[in-house]
Amino acid sequence: MQIVTTIAELRQSLHMRAPGAAPGPAFVPTMGALHAGHVSLLRAARAHGPWVAASLFVNPLQFAPGEDLARYPRTFQADCEILQREGCDLLFAPAPEEIYPAGATLTIDPGPLGDRLDGIARPGHFRGVATIVAKLFHLMSPSAAFFGQKDAAQVAVLRAMVRDLNFSLDLIVCPTIREPDGLAMSSRNTYLSPAERLEATRLFRTLQSVQRDPYNAQRVMTESLAGMQVEYAAIVDKQTLLPTEPHPGALVAVAVRVGTTRLIDNIILEGYAQ
Repeated sequence: MQIVTTIAELRQSLHMRAPGAAPGPAFVPTMGALHAGHVSLLRAARAHGPWVAASLFVNPLQFAPGEDLARYPRTFQADCEILQREGCDLLFAPAPEEIYPAGATLTIDPGPLGDRLDGIARPGHFRGVATIVAKLFHLMSPSAAFFGQKDAAQVAVLRAMVRDLNFSLDLIVCPTIREPDGLAMSSRNTYLSPAERLEATRLFRTLQSVQRDPYNAQRVMTESLAGMQVEYAAIVDKQTLLPTEPHPGALVAVAVRVGTTRLIDNIILEGYAQ
């Protein structure tokens, strides 16, 4: 696996690997602290294209003041070992000043989507996400990019960005990978104490209850999440993120704080009797 840290090195490598009209990489953007969820994206990318590229960049623009930018897990050597094992061909791991040079001011406005679900609790978060992903797509020119369903609101924002800014790539969403007890894989799970870790399993149990009884979704979510610090628990259209009545294909999304750790999870409602 080749590791590059500058845009100049990346462009040189891409020119050598995909000259002219050759397909760009199957691309997996990450913030590091890789886990089984990331591995599933890497394997999907490997199955999709002739070669795989990944990025490792903890993006300061998507963290608000007071959030966990400083303590976000950074495990570069372990991440490289995982990427190598999973057949990643190229890793782009830039420093913040390489991506955001002095004087850089332009950002990507995600529009109304940026103020829904996670955008309410984290103002400016999706502006930071859209900006870094747009930069990476521009630099990497991927044929496809892979993201996890766990970040459903992010997926909606990025799908809109790909459409509206005419990026020529396939945005592929892979299923959420879970721990044996149902907790969605997340780099932030490492923040949880044993007691908080047990409490966090209530998220997926709540979603499962809604899947079984979608007609009473709001009551089910209110009762199942009672006593937790809930940021949102909603049924929304998976593209617009606007509230909707329960129906097959609707997104059921929750966000809570367990101790000081913010956790998100979601499911897509399956078909059920009308």
